[in-house]
Amino acid sequence: QVQLVESGGGLVQAGGSLRLSCVASGSIFGINARSWYRQSPGKQREWVATINSGDITNYADSVKGRFTISRDNAKNTVYLQMNSLKPEDTAVYLCNAQKFGSHYWGKGTLVTVSS
Repeated sequence: QVQLVESGGGLVQAGGSLRLSCVASGSIFGINARSWYRQSPGKQREWVATINSGDITNYADSVKGRFTISRDNAKNTVYLQMNSLKPEDTAVYLCNAQKFGSHYWGKGTLVTVSS
C-alpha cells in the first residue's frame, strides 16, 4: 500500500501563489508517476499535472504556464507550485500515485482563491 498526504492548501487572493506538497510513504517502490488532480463542488475530478519517473511533466491546458509540478525523490515528495491563481482554481487538490497499474490517492488539501 501507498499512503499519500497533501499539505499547503489555504486561502489566497487572486493573482497570488501557493505551493502544495504530497509526501508518499509505505510501499513506494515501483511508483512510476505522480500526479495532481482537483475537484470542485458539483464538478468531476479534473487532472492537473503529472510527473513521471523520467521527470517528464505534463499539464492541463487550464494551468499550463501557471503551475509547475516537481519532486524531491530523497523526500518522497511531489510539489505543485501554483502562481497567478484564479478564483476558478478553487478546489480540493488531490495527490495521486500510479504503481503497476494501481492508483493511490491522498485525502486532499483545500485551495480557495478569492476575487
